[in-house]
Amino acid sequence: MTFRDKNAGALVLFSGGQDSTTCLAWALENFVHVETVGFDYGQRHRVELSCRTALRSGLAGLSSRWRERLGPDHTLSIEALGAISDTALTREAAIALGDDGLPNTFVPGRNLLFLAFAAALAYRRGVVDLVGGMCETDFSGYPDCRHDTIMSMARTLSLGVDRPFFIHTPLMFIDKAATWALAQELGGAALVRLIVEDTHTCYLGERGQRHDWGYGCGACPACELRARGWEKFVTEAGTEAGMSPDKG
Repeated sequence: MTFRDKNAGALVLFSGGQDSTTCLAWALENFVHVETVGFDYGQRHRVELSCRTALRSGLAGLSSRWRERLGPDHTLSIEALGAISDTALTREAAIALGDDGLPNTFVPGRNLLFLAFAAALAYRRGVVDLVGGMCETDFSGYPDCRHDTIMSMARTLSLGVDRPFFIHTPLMFIDKAATWALAQELGGAALVRLIVEDTHTCYLGERGQRHDWGYGCGACPACELRARGWEKFVTEAGTEAGMSPDKG
């Protein structure tokens, strides 16, 4: 990826999940100053927000360069999104496919609002590079995760504030196994272990059971996707979970 300015700062949309943690590591490797923002929208799995502090500390502990580059964290409340949403991520409901073919975990407008709020914060912080974990390879069909949507949003934000905004999506065209591999490439086995132990991706907010790939119910779409990616990653890497050599 070609960067506008290698000395630029970035704002990472950081939920506390596997994808956003990998993206945060990617940003720390590629930008000299990195801030994070999380969103409380009344999500059913809001336990993810409580993972963010330990993850930021863990990432800072993996590299002195990352520690120096890691800036402030921000949490924004947009509970109105949850209030107007009737989805399995914002209320107690069984996860199922809707009549439109989309899973009822789809929260309409979620990523669009996240990016708009992130851009407003970034504008105030003097940052124009946003980083998000959107992906159209391993996803549930969410239209706001598609590359075309994100690129259109970048143009809209740029026009709306009369300042160029760049949205970086390192995971857009890779599957979950490749996301695990990217984490290993960026931070070695130590980062893989951090993601296994301290991130949260389960839609039901379940953290009671520890699987090889991390904590979760093991049955929701997010857990199933993560588990399949882990198995493929381990098979392709030819190594046991978290036991690969640390990055030199």
